Amino acid sequence: MDNRFRGIIFDFNGTLFFDSKKHYDAWREFSKLLRGEPFSDEEMRKYMFGRTNFDIIKYALSREPESELVEKLAEEKEALYREECRKDGDKCGLAPYAVEFLDYLKVNNIPRTIATMSGKSNVDFYIEQFKLEKWFDIEKIVYDDGSVKGKPAPDIYLKAAKNLELEPKDCIVVEDALSGINAAYAAGIGKIVAIASLEPVEYYEKIPAVNQIIKDFHDFDGILAKLPAAIIQ
Repeated sequence: MDNRFRGIIFDFNGTLFFDSKKHYDAWREFSKLLRGEPFSDEEMRKYMFGRTNFDIIKYALSREPESELVEKLAEEKEALYREECRKDGDKCGLAPYAVEFLDYLKVNNIPRTIATMSGKSNVDFYIEQFKLEKWFDIEKIVYDDGSVKGKPAPDIYLKAAKNLELEPKDCIVVEDALSGINAAYAAGIGKIVAIASLEPVEYYEKIPAVNQIIKDFHDFDGILAKLPAAIIQ
């Protein structure tokens, strides 16, 4: 049994919640309004997924935006996104097999938290919609509250590991975005698991920082096998 890893940190969007397409569509429309043309696929990968709303809007406008403008535009976009999620009704749920995986982590007392670049309004929505308090200490969730740099800066994963009272090298991170993978690598995370929720598996095979690729949490056996026997009882 490999005893290196003692806890798990999850990105949320596109990871525990397969919502990347909704964000993708919303930002395409907003980028078209902001600059006259929508983001390209490559721009979406580099400048949207895993980034703060401030960083995305700054890129779209090609200038440093006023904080009031960012707040206004971001909340308009996020309100539209949340409404689209609500329209899914009962289909708006966590990723396939995520509930079973989280139940296992809880029963076995494996440290875990979420590190997302979503803002508070979206995080509050996720907590209510998915009853996240069942599996997570809400106070330990790290999100875009203005105090951490956006991915690919390592800050969010350093803070998440600290919240778990673990060293980054002792943590596994589950991510879907290139910027998030780079953030985890820069933070010195011990193992980076890419979940192919939107991009194909082949996309992640080309990223050196990725240690393992899964399609959903049905593949979690390969992750659990790397957790220490002292934790799994």
